[in-house]
Amino acid sequence: MLLSKSCVYGLRASLFLASREQGEFIPIRTMSDKLEISFHFLTKILQQLTAEGILESFKGPNGGVRLTKPGSEVPLMDIVLAIDGSQLLTECALGLPGCGIKNPCPLHDKWAETRDAIREMLEHTTLTELVNKGKAENLRLTTEGGFDILFDD
Repeated sequence: MLLSKSCVYGLRASLFLASREQGEFIPIRTMSDKLEISFHFLTKILQQLTAEGILESFKGPNGGVRLTKPGSEVPLMDIVLAIDGSQLLTECALGLPGCGIKNPCPLHDKWAETRDAIREMLEHTTLTELVNKGKAENLRLTTEGGFDILFDD
């Protein structure tokens, strides 16, 4: 897997938030239950996204988290960089230091093409775009459920 489990869960949680009414704070427990993610693990991930300014949190009985901007303004790249950093897009696929045009590894050229395509997709795909696709096609966001699980409160 190219992305860490934390990053995958961060993307899923961000999609969940983008699917909700703009400005609505969603309790972390609700997200953790619906997305089938450990509450404590999800809390740590959401703290990272909050620290990077992608989410904001509100404490108290009506508290929770929400996106700081509309999902249409949040590319997937923002979430990936906030959680996993830029290593996916900068490091050698074989983990060799100094890999580059002057001193390439056997995978360098092919990985550079793939890496550039991944970068392009992450930079130009927004949360709203994926939410709309997920809703229209009822795609899975959990082990068993499609996007309809997001709305059965």
